[in-house]
Amino acid sequence: MTGRFISLEGGEGAGKSTQVARLAAALLARGIATVITREPGGSEGAEAIRGLLMHGDVNRWSARTETLLFAAARADHVEKCIRHALAQGNWVLCDRYVDSTRAYQGVAGGISDADIMAVHAVGTRGLLPDRTFVLEVAIDEGRARAASRDGAAADRFAARGDAFHADVAAAFRRFALQEPDRFRLIAAGGSADAVTDAILTDLGDLLP
Repeated sequence: MTGRFISLEGGEGAGKSTQVARLAAALLARGIATVITREPGGSEGAEAIRGLLMHGDVNRWSARTETLLFAAARADHVEKCIRHALAQGNWVLCDRYVDSTRAYQGVAGGISDADIMAVHAVGTRGLLPDRTFVLEVAIDEGRARAASRDGAAADRFAARGDAFHADVAAAFRRFALQEPDRFRLIAAGGSADAVTDAILTDLGDLLP
């Protein structure tokens, strides 16, 4: 069986982790072996870098430094986890990938998309997902969900203001409009069941 690489993207509190787990269960019920992973993280080296990126003051790193740290974490993640899983015929379900860097550090942070993708080409040899689902939820709803989940332990990115998160949401939507073969927009404000059903519908052409 050919492995497939699926990423889930979206703003804070969009339900990415929930839907990765639900999608994995749905695929396993169809006899499809899956690997769940996340970014930043997913390998020992990448998880170490995750601690640097996610914790500390909002201004701990510049967008340029964040871009390079995310790229380093992703390079290790792809080498140690994703490519190996795909070669074994597994489907890889990833909670965030390079499109988060394009949105957060790129559009919202001011780093050019060309620079981000150039570093991505070096670190991962240009690996992109077969399908990317963008979960869309209103900023205030996402903030409430994230606050309920994390309490006072918001990470450096969740702690940023509404204008930043509006830029991120607009970036994801722009990517989806520019790259319709890879991206699918999913309304994520409803029930978890409805969101999972919508993802599976839009995944139908890749299912065996």
